[in-house]
Amino acid sequence: MSETLAVPVLEAIDVVKEYTSGDGSRLRILDGASLTIHRGEMVAIIGESGAGKSTLLHILGALDLPSSGSVRIDGRAVHSGSEEELAQVRNRSIGFVFQFHHLLREFSALENVMMPLLIAGKSPSSVRERAMTLLESVGLSSRADHLPSALSGGEQQRVAVARALAPEPALLLADEPSGNLDRGNAVRLHELFATLASEHGVGVVVVTHNRALAARANRVLLLDGGRVVESSAMAEEVG
Repeated sequence: MSETLAVPVLEAIDVVKEYTSGDGSRLRILDGASLTIHRGEMVAIIGESGAGKSTLLHILGALDLPSSGSVRIDGRAVHSGSEEELAQVRNRSIGFVFQFHHLLREFSALENVMMPLLIAGKSPSSVRERAMTLLESVGLSSRADHLPSALSGGEQQRVAVARALAPEPALLLADEPSGNLDRGNAVRLHELFATLASEHGVGVVVVTHNRALAARANRVLLLDGGRVVESSAMAEEVG
C-alpha cells in the first residue's frame, strides 16, 4: 500500500442511529455501521432507498450525531467536541457536494468558490487566485464570471465541487451528486471525482444509485440492514 493510502482519513466504528417514531417506538436506521476511507481513494456507498445512506453520510460529515459509535477524521474523534468544534471540523476538513448544488445565484461562479474562504477570513487576493485555480481544475476557468443561471446543470455542479474543495479538505462527501444530470455531464462529473482522489490525494465518499459512478470507485460499499458490507463486485448490482 502506498504512503498516501497508509493513514485513514476517515474511520467510522460501530455507528448506530435511532429515531423515535410517532408511536414512541425506536426505529434503528444504522446498526453498527463501520468503514475506513484512505486518502487518495474514491469509495461508493450503495443500497436500497431508505437504507440509511444519506443518514450515514451526514454522520460521517458531522452534520448529524450518531446514537452511539464513533467517527474519526485524520485520527480525531469528530463528535466528542462542542458544536463550535464540530463546525470547525466541517469547515476545515470536509467538503460537501449534494444532489442540488445550492450555489448563491446572485454571485458569479468565481465568487461562489471564493465564498467559504472569505467567510474564513482569508485575504481576497489569495482567495481569488485559489478559486481561479480550482475552476480551472474543473474545466470552468472561462466561465468564472458567469452567474449560475448562465451555467448548465453540469457546470453548476462542477462549480459546487470547486467550492467544496476551496478549504483544501482531506475528505469530500457527495450525496447523489449526478442525480439531476444528463448522461454526458454525469460522466464528466464521475471522471472529476476519480481524478480528485487519484491525483490530489483527497478521500472521496459518494452515495449513489448510478452504476457508472460506482464502477469508477476504488471500492464499493453496500449499506444493508444498517451495516456496511464491502464487495468489489457490488458495482455491477447498482440499479
